[in-house]
Amino acid sequence: MEFDLPDEHRMIRETVRDFCEREIEPIAQEIEDEHRFPAEIFDQLADLDVMGVPIAEAYGGLGGDTLMYALVAEELGRVSGAVGLSYVAHTSLASKPIELFGSEAQKERWLRPLAEGEYVGGWALTEPSSGSDASDMDTTARKEGDEWVLNGTKQFITNASEAGSILVKAVTDSDAGYDGISTFIVDPREDDGFEVTTIWDKMGLNASPTCEISLENVRLPEDRLLGEEGEGWEQTKKTLDGGRISIAALSTGLAQGAYEHAKSYSKEREQFGQLICEFDAVRDTIVDMHRKTERARLLTHRAARTYDRGDPVTRESALAKLDASEAAREVAEDAVQVLGGYGYTTDFAPQRFYRDAKLMEIGEGTSEIQHLVIGRELGL
Repeated sequence: MEFDLPDEHRMIRETVRDFCEREIEPIAQEIEDEHRFPAEIFDQLADLDVMGVPIAEAYGGLGGDTLMYALVAEELGRVSGAVGLSYVAHTSLASKPIELFGSEAQKERWLRPLAEGEYVGGWALTEPSSGSDASDMDTTARKEGDEWVLNGTKQFITNASEAGSILVKAVTDSDAGYDGISTFIVDPREDDGFEVTTIWDKMGLNASPTCEISLENVRLPEDRLLGEEGEGWEQTKKTLDGGRISIAALSTGLAQGAYEHAKSYSKEREQFGQLICEFDAVRDTIVDMHRKTERARLLTHRAARTYDRGDPVTRESALAKLDASEAAREVAEDAVQVLGGYGYTTDFAPQRFYRDAKLMEIGEGTSEIQHLVIGRELGL
């Protein structure tokens, strides 16, 4: 698929790849072990002007398309799933909805600092009692005079402890079902009543903070409502179409990184007097890893191009996310197996890819939900 990439896309990819190999890969295990969000890395990504790749230049972005953004996400995932996760949550969940649904004033006030990389953003949908049924939410926003008052708890919110703004979903009309959900822009640094109550220890991706947040009588002016009242669920569905492409791209990067480590190791490691890549079992495993990674990349690029054309993309994005996330987990598991005992140690990267990849099958809709979405799109 790479042969038909525009020159500008190739240049961005190579620039980001060089940065990732030079600045992120050497510390990828360290920041994971320390559970440390690498703010300095995101400052450097801002200096590279890639914190707002798919955001218009008028609002501080790079003015690139979704395909270019997917290439950047893949390169980050190739060296660090945690950096990649915080990056895609910032871009597709926290920034893009403001560009799509916000007023000019909101774009200037809230989108510009995100796109320019002044800080990272977050997106708060999931709650402790909800999961796959994300519309089942207890967080409420009631109108009092010229203010909205938010109350509730949000769970598994990427970047919340580091964010300069968070898009929060809340029920504004309990009798209206899906049409009673709205989106609000919350400033976690300034808005009283906002609190990060937990930063979760996780199976992987610990350099990307995953938080529980509490909203207790958080008072927001009217201009913090994103779009119109009751548009929150339609905004969510459109946001997830793009978000699933992000996860597909990140998953492809994880698979690529795991494949490269296994291939390199197999060409250096000797057993029984020969390189292990010369054994049929190992060679066939690495060929299958390559095949799965390339398939994931093709589906991801197809979804990105479909999105960029403005065509309906729900089926394509769900298909790419489903396939790429499963490929990432399978390829990472195979990488651990190729390295044997070394693959199980933190001195080698495959164990990190393996742990990181699992979330890709859960976030932005589980694999089971992707089957449901694709089935609906097929008329089943």
